[in-house]
Amino acid sequence: MDAYSLLIAATLNAGTVLAIASLGLLINEKAGIVNLGAEGMMLCAAIAGFAAVVHTGSDVAGFMAGIAAGAVMAAIFGVLVIWLNTNQYATGLALSLFGAGFSAFAGISYVQEKMPDRPSFAIPGLSDIPFIGPALFKHHPMVYLTVLFALGLIWFLYRTRAGLILRSVGESPESAHALGYPVRAIRLSAVVCGGALCGLAGAYISVIYTPLWVEGMVAGKGWIALALTTFATWRPARVLLGAYLFGGVTMLQFHLQGIGVEVPSQFLTMLPCLATIVVLALISRNPRWIRINMPASIGKPFYPGS
Repeated sequence: MDAYSLLIAATLNAGTVLAIASLGLLINEKAGIVNLGAEGMMLCAAIAGFAAVVHTGSDVAGFMAGIAAGAVMAAIFGVLVIWLNTNQYATGLALSLFGAGFSAFAGISYVQEKMPDRPSFAIPGLSDIPFIGPALFKHHPMVYLTVLFALGLIWFLYRTRAGLILRSVGESPESAHALGYPVRAIRLSAVVCGGALCGLAGAYISVIYTPLWVEGMVAGKGWIALALTTFATWRPARVLLGAYLFGGVTMLQFHLQGIGVEVPSQFLTMLPCLATIVVLALISRNPRWIRINMPASIGKPFYPGS
Protein backbone atom coordinates (compact mmCIF):
# COMPACT_ATOMS: atom_id res chain seq x y z
CA MET A 1 0.00 0.00 0.00
CA ASP A 2 2.87 2.37 0.78
CA ALA A 3 4.13 2.05 -2.79
CA TYR A 4 0.76 3.13 -4.20
CA SER A 5 0.52 5.98 -1.71
CA LEU A 6 3.92 7.22 -2.85
CA LEU A 7 2.83 6.86 -6.50
CA ILE A 8 -0.20 9.08 -5.87
CA ALA A 9 1.95 11.64 -4.07
CA ALA A 10 4.50 11.66 -6.90
CA THR A 11 1.69 11.99 -9.45
CA LEU A 12 0.34 15.11 -7.74
CA ASN A 13 3.84 16.57 -7.53
CA ALA A 14 4.61 15.92 -11.19
CA GLY A 15 1.14 17.02 -12.29
CA THR A 16 1.52 20.35 -10.53
CA VAL A 17 4.35 21.36 -12.87
CA LEU A 18 2.26 20.60 -15.94
CA ALA A 19 -0.88 22.18 -14.48
CA ILE A 20 0.76 25.54 -13.70
CA ALA A 21 2.38 25.80 -17.13
CA SER A 22 -0.73 24.59 -18.98
CA LEU A 23 -3.01 27.07 -17.21
CA GLY A 24 -0.65 29.86 -18.21
CA LEU A 25 -0.66 28.73 -21.84
CA LEU A 26 -4.45 28.41 -21.71
CA ILE A 27 -4.70 32.10 -20.74
CA ASN A 28 -2.52 32.96 -23.75
CA GLU A 29 -4.63 30.92 -26.12
CA LYS A 30 -7.92 32.22 -24.74
CA ALA A 31 -6.65 35.63 -25.90
CA GLY A 32 -5.77 34.20 -29.33
CA ILE A 33 -1.99 33.88 -28.90
CA VAL A 34 -0.01 30.64 -29.24
CA ASN A 35 3.35 30.68 -27.44
CA LEU A 36 5.57 27.76 -28.39
CA GLY A 37 8.34 29.09 -26.18
CA ALA A 38 7.09 27.46 -22.98
CA GLU A 39 10.05 25.08 -22.80
CA GLY A 40 12.58 27.89 -23.06
CA MET A 41 10.77 30.09 -20.54
CA MET A 42 10.58 27.24 -18.06
CA LEU A 43 14.30 26.50 -18.43
CA CYS A 44 15.31 30.12 -17.84
CA ALA A 45 12.93 30.32 -14.89
CA ALA A 46 14.35 27.10 -13.48
CA ILE A 47 17.89 28.45 -13.36
CA ALA A 48 16.68 31.85 -12.11
CA GLY A 49 14.68 30.22 -9.31
CA PHE A 50 17.46 27.84 -8.34
CA ALA A 51 20.07 30.62 -8.25
CA ALA A 52 17.77 32.80 -6.14
CA VAL A 53 17.27 30.05 -3.55
CA VAL A 54 21.01 29.26 -3.44
CA HIS A 55 21.83 32.90 -2.67
CA THR A 56 18.88 33.75 -0.39
CA GLY A 57 17.69 30.43 1.05
CA SER A 58 14.09 31.50 0.40
CA ASP A 59 11.63 29.48 -1.68
CA VAL A 60 9.55 32.62 -2.14
CA ALA A 61 12.54 34.42 -3.65
CA GLY A 62 13.06 31.46 -5.99
CA PHE A 63 9.44 31.50 -7.14
CA MET A 64 9.49 35.27 -7.63
CA ALA A 65 12.69 35.03 -9.67
CA GLY A 66 11.14 32.34 -11.85
CA ILE A 67 7.97 34.37 -12.33
CA ALA A 68 10.00 37.43 -13.29
CA ALA A 69 12.12 35.47 -15.78
CA GLY A 70 9.06 33.96 -17.43
CA ALA A 71 7.21 37.28 -17.54
CA VAL A 72 10.14 39.16 -19.11
CA MET A 73 10.64 36.54 -21.82
CA ALA A 74 6.90 36.46 -22.50
CA ALA A 75 6.80 40.26 -22.71
CA ILE A 76 9.52 40.20 -25.38
CA PHE A 77 7.58 37.54 -27.27
CA GLY A 78 4.37 39.57 -26.90
CA VAL A 79 5.88 42.76 -28.29
CA LEU A 80 7.25 40.87 -31.30
CA VAL A 81 4.05 39.02 -32.22
CA ILE A 82 1.40 41.54 -31.10
CA TRP A 83 2.94 44.89 -32.10
CA LEU A 84 5.42 43.85 -34.80
CA ASN A 85 3.20 41.04 -36.16
CA THR A 86 5.94 38.45 -36.42
CA ASN A 87 4.85 34.87 -36.95
CA GLN A 88 3.68 33.44 -33.61
CA TYR A 89 4.94 29.93 -34.26
CA ALA A 90 8.39 30.91 -35.53
CA THR A 91 8.85 33.45 -32.72
CA GLY A 92 7.79 30.91 -30.11
CA LEU A 93 10.22 28.31 -31.42
CA ALA A 94 13.00 30.91 -31.43
CA LEU A 95 12.16 31.77 -27.81
CA SER A 96 12.32 28.09 -26.86
CA LEU A 97 15.71 27.64 -28.51
CA PHE A 98 17.04 30.82 -26.94
CA GLY A 99 15.83 29.74 -23.50
CA ALA A 100 17.50 26.35 -23.81
CA GLY A 101 20.83 27.88 -24.81
CA PHE A 102 20.80 30.80 -22.39
CA SER A 103 19.82 28.65 -19.40
CA ALA A 104 22.65 26.22 -20.17
CA PHE A 105 25.13 29.11 -20.34
CA ALA A 106 23.82 30.87 -17.23
CA GLY A 107 23.68 27.66 -15.22
CA ILE A 108 27.25 26.47 -15.77
CA SER A 109 28.41 27.67 -12.35
CA TYR A 110 25.36 26.22 -10.58
CA VAL A 111 25.62 22.58 -11.70
CA GLN A 112 27.37 21.48 -8.50
CA GLU A 113 25.60 23.92 -6.18
CA LYS A 114 23.31 22.66 -3.41
CA MET A 115 20.39 24.46 -1.88
CA PRO A 116 20.09 24.91 1.88
CA ASP A 117 18.15 22.35 3.93
CA ARG A 118 14.49 22.31 2.92
CA PRO A 119 11.57 22.37 5.37
CA SER A 120 9.14 19.46 5.27
CA PHE A 121 5.47 20.18 4.69
CA ALA A 122 2.50 18.33 6.15
CA ILE A 123 -1.04 19.23 7.17
CA PRO A 124 -1.31 18.47 10.91
CA GLY A 125 -3.66 15.61 11.71
CA LEU A 126 -4.58 14.79 8.12
CA SER A 127 -1.02 13.80 7.19
CA ASP A 128 -1.10 11.03 9.84
CA ILE A 129 -4.04 9.20 8.24
CA PRO A 130 -2.80 5.84 6.88
CA PHE A 131 -2.38 5.73 3.08
CA ILE A 132 -4.38 8.93 2.43
CA GLY A 133 -2.13 11.12 4.58
CA PRO A 134 1.17 10.48 2.74
CA ALA A 135 -0.64 10.50 -0.61
CA LEU A 136 -2.56 13.77 -0.31
CA PHE A 137 -1.52 15.81 2.72
CA LYS A 138 2.29 15.98 2.71
CA HIS A 139 2.84 18.27 -0.25
CA HIS A 140 4.32 21.69 -0.77
CA PRO A 141 1.64 24.43 -0.47
CA MET A 142 2.05 25.16 -4.19
CA VAL A 143 0.31 21.84 -4.97
CA TYR A 144 -2.85 23.00 -3.21
CA LEU A 145 -2.55 26.57 -4.50
CA THR A 146 -2.49 25.23 -8.06
CA VAL A 147 -5.88 23.58 -7.56
CA LEU A 148 -7.27 26.79 -6.06
CA PHE A 149 -5.85 28.81 -8.96
CA ALA A 150 -7.53 26.50 -11.49
CA LEU A 151 -10.87 27.01 -9.72
CA GLY A 152 -10.26 30.75 -9.62
CA LEU A 153 -9.45 30.79 -13.33
CA ILE A 154 -12.73 29.01 -14.09
CA TRP A 155 -14.58 31.69 -12.13
CA PHE A 156 -12.60 34.48 -13.83
CA LEU A 157 -13.13 33.24 -17.39
CA TYR A 158 -16.81 32.32 -17.15
CA ARG A 159 -18.22 34.46 -14.33
CA THR A 160 -16.57 37.89 -14.66
CA ARG A 161 -16.75 40.73 -17.16
CA ALA A 162 -12.95 40.78 -17.50
CA GLY A 163 -12.97 37.08 -18.38
CA LEU A 164 -15.68 37.66 -20.97
CA ILE A 165 -13.60 40.44 -22.55
CA LEU A 166 -10.52 38.20 -22.62
CA ARG A 167 -12.47 35.45 -24.35
CA SER A 168 -14.01 37.90 -26.81
CA VAL A 169 -10.53 39.09 -27.79
CA GLY A 170 -9.64 35.47 -28.55
CA GLU A 171 -12.88 34.79 -30.41
CA SER A 172 -13.27 37.99 -32.43
CA PRO A 173 -10.62 40.67 -31.90
CA GLU A 174 -12.18 42.86 -34.60
CA SER A 175 -15.50 42.96 -32.74
CA ALA A 176 -13.76 43.67 -29.43
CA HIS A 177 -11.79 46.48 -31.08
CA ALA A 178 -14.98 47.94 -32.57
CA LEU A 179 -16.47 48.07 -29.06
CA GLY A 180 -13.48 50.10 -27.87
CA TYR A 181 -11.42 47.44 -26.08
CA PRO A 182 -7.60 47.70 -26.42
CA VAL A 183 -7.07 44.32 -28.05
CA ARG A 184 -3.30 44.50 -28.25
CA ALA A 185 -2.90 45.58 -24.62
CA ILE A 186 -5.25 42.81 -23.45
CA ARG A 187 -3.35 40.23 -25.48
CA LEU A 188 -0.01 41.43 -24.12
CA SER A 189 -1.35 41.24 -20.55
CA ALA A 190 -2.52 37.68 -21.19
CA VAL A 191 0.85 36.71 -22.70
CA VAL A 192 2.80 38.17 -19.76
CA CYS A 193 0.48 36.43 -17.27
CA GLY A 194 0.90 33.14 -19.10
CA GLY A 195 4.67 33.58 -19.19
CA ALA A 196 4.73 34.31 -15.47
CA LEU A 197 2.91 31.04 -14.79
CA CYS A 198 5.31 29.12 -17.05
CA GLY A 199 8.10 30.77 -15.06
CA LEU A 200 6.51 29.65 -11.81
CA ALA A 201 6.32 26.09 -13.19
CA GLY A 202 10.00 26.21 -14.16
CA ALA A 203 11.00 27.49 -10.72
CA TYR A 204 8.90 24.78 -9.08
CA ILE A 205 10.90 22.14 -10.98
CA SER A 206 14.31 23.33 -9.78
CA VAL A 207 13.25 24.41 -6.29
CA ILE A 208 10.76 21.71 -5.21
CA TYR A 209 10.29 18.95 -7.78
CA THR A 210 13.99 18.13 -8.26
CA PRO A 211 15.92 20.62 -6.08
CA LEU A 212 19.01 20.99 -8.24
CA TRP A 213 20.12 22.45 -11.55
CA VAL A 214 20.94 20.29 -14.57
CA GLU A 215 21.02 21.51 -18.14
CA GLY A 216 17.75 20.68 -19.94
CA MET A 217 16.05 19.53 -16.73
CA VAL A 218 12.59 20.62 -17.90
CA ALA A 219 12.85 17.61 -20.23
CA GLY A 220 9.97 18.35 -22.58
CA LYS A 221 7.41 19.34 -19.96
CA GLY A 222 6.85 22.64 -21.76
CA TRP A 223 5.83 20.80 -24.92
CA ILE A 224 3.55 18.45 -22.98
CA ALA A 225 1.93 21.51 -21.35
CA LEU A 226 1.25 22.91 -24.82
CA ALA A 227 -0.38 19.65 -25.87
CA LEU A 228 -2.44 19.61 -22.68
CA THR A 229 -4.32 22.78 -23.62
CA THR A 230 -5.59 21.05 -26.76
CA PHE A 231 -6.21 17.80 -24.89
CA ALA A 232 -8.33 19.78 -22.40
CA THR A 233 -10.16 21.67 -25.18
CA TRP A 234 -9.17 24.94 -23.53
CA ARG A 235 -11.04 24.25 -20.25
CA PRO A 236 -9.20 24.83 -16.93
CA ALA A 237 -10.81 21.89 -15.10
CA ARG A 238 -9.83 19.51 -17.89
CA VAL A 239 -6.31 20.98 -17.89
CA LEU A 240 -6.01 20.10 -14.22
CA LEU A 241 -7.29 16.56 -14.81
CA GLY A 242 -5.03 16.07 -17.81
CA ALA A 243 -2.00 17.37 -15.90
CA TYR A 244 -2.45 14.76 -13.18
CA LEU A 245 -3.08 12.08 -15.81
CA PHE A 246 0.20 12.87 -17.56
CA GLY A 247 1.93 13.27 -14.21
CA GLY A 248 0.80 9.75 -13.36
CA VAL A 249 2.16 8.41 -16.62
CA THR A 250 5.49 10.12 -15.91
CA MET A 251 5.74 8.60 -12.44
CA LEU A 252 4.51 5.19 -13.56
CA GLN A 253 7.89 4.46 -15.13
CA PHE A 254 9.61 4.76 -11.75
CA HIS A 255 6.90 2.73 -10.01
CA LEU A 256 7.20 -0.11 -12.52
CA GLN A 257 10.96 -0.14 -12.16
CA GLY A 258 10.59 -0.13 -8.38
CA ILE A 259 8.36 -3.21 -8.31
CA GLY A 260 10.68 -5.07 -10.65
CA VAL A 261 8.70 -5.04 -13.91
CA GLU A 262 11.04 -6.11 -16.69
CA VAL A 263 10.49 -3.35 -19.23
CA PRO A 264 13.32 -1.57 -21.09
CA SER A 265 14.06 1.73 -19.38
CA GLN A 266 14.08 3.50 -22.76
CA PHE A 267 10.44 2.51 -23.31
CA LEU A 268 9.43 3.74 -19.86
CA THR A 269 11.22 7.04 -20.43
CA MET A 270 9.26 7.70 -23.60
CA LEU A 271 5.87 6.91 -21.99
CA PRO A 272 4.87 10.58 -21.30
CA CYS A 273 5.62 11.65 -24.89
CA LEU A 274 3.96 8.53 -26.28
CA ALA A 275 0.85 9.22 -24.20
CA THR A 276 0.80 12.80 -25.50
CA ILE A 277 0.92 11.64 -29.12
CA VAL A 278 -1.79 9.01 -28.58
CA VAL A 279 -4.15 11.45 -26.85
CA LEU A 280 -3.70 14.13 -29.52
CA ALA A 281 -4.27 11.56 -32.26
CA LEU A 282 -7.51 10.42 -30.61
CA ILE A 283 -8.75 13.98 -30.16
CA SER A 284 -7.91 14.88 -33.77
CA ARG A 285 -10.29 12.19 -35.01
CA ASN A 286 -13.09 14.72 -34.51
CA PRO A 287 -11.92 18.05 -36.00
CA ARG A 288 -15.38 19.59 -35.57
CA TRP A 289 -15.17 19.13 -31.79
CA ILE A 290 -11.81 20.91 -31.77
CA ARG A 291 -13.13 23.80 -33.87
CA ILE A 292 -16.13 24.29 -31.58
CA ASN A 293 -13.97 24.63 -28.45
CA MET A 294 -10.91 26.36 -29.92
CA PRO A 295 -10.77 30.19 -29.76
CA ALA A 296 -11.58 31.34 -33.29
CA SER A 297 -8.66 33.76 -33.73
CA ILE A 298 -5.99 31.61 -32.11
CA GLY A 299 -2.63 31.97 -33.85
CA LYS A 300 -3.89 34.75 -36.15
CA PRO A 301 -2.43 38.29 -36.14
CA PHE A 302 -4.65 41.27 -35.44
CA TYR A 303 -4.48 44.42 -37.55
CA PRO A 304 -6.39 47.30 -35.93
CA GLY A 305 -6.84 49.10 -39.23
CA SER A 306 -8.45 46.14 -41.00
